[in-house]
Amino acid sequence: MSAIRVLVVEDNPLIAADIEQCLTNINFHIVATAFTVNEAISELAAHTPDIVLLDINLGEERDGIDIAKIIAEKYQIPFIYITSYSDNATIERAKPTKPAGYIIKPFDERDLLAAIEIGLYNFSQRAIMSKSNITIEIVNKHISDPLTFREFEVLRAIYEGKTNQQMAKELFISINTVKTHIANLYQKLNVTSRTAAIALIRTWL
Repeated sequence: MSAIRVLVVEDNPLIAADIEQCLTNINFHIVATAFTVNEAISELAAHTPDIVLLDINLGEERDGIDIAKIIAEKYQIPFIYITSYSDNATIERAKPTKPAGYIIKPFDERDLLAAIEIGLYNFSQRAIMSKSNITIEIVNKHISDPLTFREFEVLRAIYEGKTNQQMAKELFISINTVKTHIANLYQKLNVTSRTAAIALIRTWL
């Protein structure tokens, strides 16, 4: 699956459906929607999302901030809080978890898409800043089926946090061609998501 993989954690079915509609309209892939803390933990283990959209108040003793701590400890993937809570106490609890974004309900589609794009970009930039630049020689040294130069360009764009649309524009190719290259390089790297690809590259640098 070449689209950006998203896990939605939201206890309100109407809001969850609204989020899903916003994202699937522009070729994001919802790997799952969780309505409770336990469901969220199970879905995180079952899937490898690129990013998590995380409601804070889930109507339980544990909440989205508790899930965020698990994400930070076990998965190291970006997450964005989507919440109706903007009080100081909630924000102070949320800040140490280092979210990729904090969206206040109600939100519109542009807010959501901008937050996801910036969150993925910042996540990738942290990877770049913490490690030296990736090269095709480094990658191909570690895999049995070498990447083509075009596949490597797409991989580098993923590492830089770029969306499929940005890749298509910068590489002068169609969205479908981008998807094909992503599917091929996922197979060669034996990964299923952008964050898994980034994490793998980190181990080689």
